[in-house]
Amino acid sequence: MTQPTTSPFTDPAAVARYAEGPRRNVPGYDSLLRMSRILLAERVPADGRVLVVGAGGGLELEDMAFAQPSWRFDGVDPSQPMLDLAAQRLQSAGVAGDHVALHHGYVQSAPAGPFDGATCLLTFHFVPREERVPMAAEIRRRLKPGAPLVVAHLSVADGKGAGGEGGAAERDLWLSRYAAFQIASGVPPEHAARARDKVAVELAVLTPQEDEAILREAGFSEVQLFYMGFAFAGWVAHA
Repeated sequence: MTQPTTSPFTDPAAVARYAEGPRRNVPGYDSLLRMSRILLAERVPADGRVLVVGAGGGLELEDMAFAQPSWRFDGVDPSQPMLDLAAQRLQSAGVAGDHVALHHGYVQSAPAGPFDGATCLLTFHFVPREERVPMAAEIRRRLKPGAPLVVAHLSVADGKGAGGEGGAAERDLWLSRYAAFQIASGVPPEHAARARDKVAVELAVLTPQEDEAILREAGFSEVQLFYMGFAFAGWVAHA
């Protein structure tokens, strides 16, 4: 993941607990990983090279490295403690060191490629709105023509123009469902409530329509929604 302005990804305790988070927070997280690599495999060749933006923690790198042992990966993340955690996870899992290269920094620090595909999972909601188009464009610049990008992050409908009640009320409902999923996953209610409030105040959570528009503005085409899980959504798009 990319780190927000006030980042939990430099806190040693939070970093140590990171692997527990996605499965407690994201509905169908393991299926999201499987769907992501299925979508990549539609166009990434057997000996393909994949860019992983927000690679800290190493969960998706581990998943893809085992499922596609002939792919090569470059992972980039601005949190060095999270990259260290990813390296430890991959080493413990027996992933060969020449199979994955890790790079400290933002997407501008990633190699120029060109890559056969890219992922950016659970990352964009940490990026300020005004930085999202430039970030997506930097990813696209590193991809071969037609290469897939798979993204998934917090993306909450507000009902405006869709016949819903609209505005803050619908957004609050979706964020409450996000918290309810955490509680159902074993998170103490008070912790889930704090997480919900933190998301509402600190993160730039856009609507699905806005998220799709950002991908198109960055130069991607064939933008398709493939995943929704309460407050999370995912798309595949092509350079």
